[in-house]
Amino acid sequence: MASGAGKSAAFMLLVFNLFLYFIVIAIASWALDFGIEKSHETASILSLPAHIFPIYFPFGNTATGFVVIFSILAGVVGFTTSLTGIINVVQWNPPNLHTAVNSSLVSWLLTLLAMGFACKEIDIGWPDTNLRSMEIILIFLSATQLLAVAALFAAVSEVVARHGRII
Repeated sequence: MASGAGKSAAFMLLVFNLFLYFIVIAIASWALDFGIEKSHETASILSLPAHIFPIYFPFGNTATGFVVIFSILAGVVGFTTSLTGIINVVQWNPPNLHTAVNSSLVSWLLTLLAMGFACKEIDIGWPDTNLRSMEIILIFLSATQLLAVAALFAAVSEVVARHGRII
């Protein structure tokens, strides 16, 4: 991969992922706020096991709480990873690219965890339309984050081969 092509591909994927992670944070924080506001009145009429369950949401299904919590976690980590990754790609030297690859890999793994819970929520059924859009974005984001990790890894290999040193 030529130097300009690798840099521009990694940069564009990180900018695109930054935008998608922001949307995930917005939807998941809305769902968390709505769940906190409405769960007291809704959970008070339920039977005892659901009444004391700490991750109960008054909409969606039983997987909704896990999807929302892990989506917020993946969104915040992914947003900060994409932001720092953009800065590291602009500097374009081996230590910064190694940092970008490693943090992007952690972000991708957290996104896969949130996507797994989103797939489980889809499998159970009856999600809200806002949650359905967040699930679709998480599934799409897991693929684009994988492409960003691959582009950054190719960039690291290229820069290390050009400089002739690892660090």
